[in-house]
Parts: sequence; C-alpha cells; structure tokens
Amino acid sequence: MNPERQRIFGILGLLLVAVGVTAALNPDFLGSYNLGNILRWTALFGVLSLGASLVIMTGGIDLSLGSMAGLTGALLPWLLRVHGWPAWAALPALLAVCALLGLLHGVLITRLRLQPFVVTLCGLLIYRGAARTITSEQVIGYGNEHDQLRLLATGSVGGIPVPVLLLAVLALLTHLFLARSVAGRWLLATGRNSAAARLCGVPVNSMVTLAYVLCACLAGLGGMLFSLSLNSVTPAQFGQSYELYAIAAAVLGGCSLRGGEGSVIGVLIGTAVIRVLYNATNLLGIPTQLEFAIIGGVILLGVCADELLRRLRAVRPAQ
Repeated sequence: MNPERQRIFGILGLLLVAVGVTAALNPDFLGSYNLGNILRWTALFGVLSLGASLVIMTGGIDLSLGSMAGLTGALLPWLLRVHGWPAWAALPALLAVCALLGLLHGVLITRLRLQPFVVTLCGLLIYRGAARTITSEQVIGYGNEHDQLRLLATGSVGGIPVPVLLLAVLALLTHLFLARSVAGRWLLATGRNSAAARLCGVPVNSMVTLAYVLCACLAGLGGMLFSLSLNSVTPAQFGQSYELYAIAAAVLGGCSLRGGEGSVIGVLIGTAVIRVLYNATNLLGIPTQLEFAIIGGVILLGVCADELLRRLRAVRPAQ
C-alpha cells in the first residue's frame, strides 16, 4: 500500500474512532439535527481547508486565510445592505478582490523572495484591520432581505445541505486539477523539489503564485458562505482562527508541510475529524478553553506522523 493510501486509511480510522467514542458517551451525537449540523460546518470549513492545502502542497503557508474570510464575510452584507449592490455583482467583485490579494502574496513571495510566513502574517493583520475600518466595527447582517441568497449556506437539496454539494463540486475540481492537469502536476513538483522542477522547465514562480491565488479565492468564498450561514457578522471576531482549523485539517489529512504531498480526500476527512472533535467537546461537556489545545495537538500529531513516514520511506530502500 502506498504512503498516500496509508495516510488516508489512518485518518479515516481516527475519524471512525472519534465518532464511535463520542456516540457511545453521548447518543445525541447521532441525532439527525446534530449530524446535519456537523455536515454543514464540515463543508464550510472544508472550502477553507482545500485552499490551505494547495498552498501547503507548494511548501508554503497562508496565515491570512482566516482574515481573508473575515474580510469578505463582512464586506458582503456591507455591500448588499449599506450600498445596495445586487448579489450578482457583489459576489464576483469580492472574489476578484481576493484573487488580486492572492496574486500580491504570490508576487511578494516569488519576486521579492519574502518568506510566506511573513507575507501572510502581515496579511492577517492588514485584512482584519481593513474589515474593521471599512465597516466601522459595526455588527452587520443580511436582515430578511436576502433569504434566497442565504440558501447557499443554509438550504438543502434532497436532504443534503447545499454547502456539502458546493464542497463536493470544489473537491472534484481540485482533484481533477491536481491529478489530471499539467498545472496540477507542476504544482506538486514545485513542492517536492522546486530546484529540480525549475531545471525541468516548470514555471515554479507561476505555480506558487497560482496556489496563493486559488487559496485566497477559496478563503473569500468560504468567508461569504460562513457569513450567509450566520446571518450577521462582527468584523472584529468573524473568521478569527479559521486559518488554524484549515491548516490543521490539511496537515492531518496528509499534506506535508515540506510540500509536494497531499490528497483532496485526505483533506476532507481531516476537516471532518476536526469538526467531530469540536462537536465532541460541546456534547461531552469538555471546557471550550481546550479547543485550541486540541487543534494544536492535532497539528502536532500530523507533523509527527509525516516525519515518521518520511523516515520509514528513507529506511526501506536501504534495506
């Protein structure tokens, strides 16, 4: 069995254990309302996790993802209600802004040779400050005027939450991009060994920039879906720490922080594990203060597993 499948089966086993233990300790976990809630929130965070995984596959990191989501999530109701923009104009306009910001990240990283950590950390601060300044730190919501638009985040089709269907489409497109397109193979090659990829004619700088653009767009889309789901947004808090969830899900799902490795199905399962653990803390009465400790432990577990697998693969050929 190849390492990627080992990772997928490993994280799937962890998910089943988490589900089984939580269900045994609290039967309410398997209630239709609770499972539907987990599915919906897993889908919303899954959009962000897909974006984070693309950047991690290049060997980079995007710490601005949560603030990017917070910016678009706050600006969408601000444009719709305060400035009267139609939804068909506001949605693509905000996605275009995200694409430009992602392009800026890529240019700063590939052309000025700045560290991704520094660039995206600055983005985290700038975008949060921009959201708070533009909206004057006022809580802003959709009211009852955009119920049809909110169905993108709150509606269901055949009993399946719409966000789950949206995530399925995005996951399929991401998988096809990575597995079937030349650009996708180039992106993975860039993460495995950028120097070798450059010698083979891969446009490394373009691939890194593309990853940040796609990540920013998915973060923006996810932020708008979160905003529509909640119906009101507090700019100072909305999207806070979402990047931790996304990075944790990607790493737990098999995306190596060294780059060049990862799978869409692994990222989706990793996201589900994070949300099941979060749900378990609520149902089992575990103090919510431990939430970030759990996330940190999950990231550490993923990094340790990645290192152990790397060493195991290095030893086997020598034997």
